[in-house]
Amino acid sequence: MGFQTRIYKDEGGDRQTVANEGEIRMQPGSLITNNGTQAANIATMTASSAAVSFARINSIIVALRGARIFAT
Repeated sequence: MGFQTRIYKDEGGDRQTVANEGEIRMQPGSLITNNGTQAANIATMTASSAAVSFARINSIIVALRGARIFAT
């Protein structure tokens, strides 16, 4: 009977894969970066204007895409 890890480095070593039911837990102080650069801070939304809220949500989406957390 074999054991298959749920988190592994792909052949060639240029990508980390998290399989079904795998999980990555971030410890306090750890970061997710894009080539060593952390995404800019996104301020907490307080405006009640829908236009301002949509603009802030869009900036969050852009930041997550920039960090490659969301696909483009």
